[in-house]
Amino acid sequence: MKPWKPDIDRKMVFKSVREYPPMAVSLYTMMFNKTGTWRTVRPVINYEKCVYCLMCWKFCPEPAIYLEPIEVKGKERMKPIIDYDYCKGCMICAEECPVKAIEGVEEER
Repeated sequence: MKPWKPDIDRKMVFKSVREYPPMAVSLYTMMFNKTGTWRTVRPVINYEKCVYCLMCWKFCPEPAIYLEPIEVKGKERMKPIIDYDYCKGCMICAEECPVKAIEGVEEER
């Protein structure tokens, strides 16, 4: 199974607000503008604590977290991986994580 990444060639069109997905979504432009240099704090996932609930992925306001299939305790799960080229360091992922498996680390410049 291939890792899931956003399809940047596909345009998202909604007829009304009611058709929007029930999660935070960046509509297209961010995939062409690497915004990782804006970041002052880098979110780091502690996979020892992670329960693979994907709340970080769901609430990321940019498509900066992609999913990769892995096996955990005999079950297939999707592992969230942060793409630091696009992560702005807003730390919404850490705020939404129910087990506090994401911590902010100050960026070194």
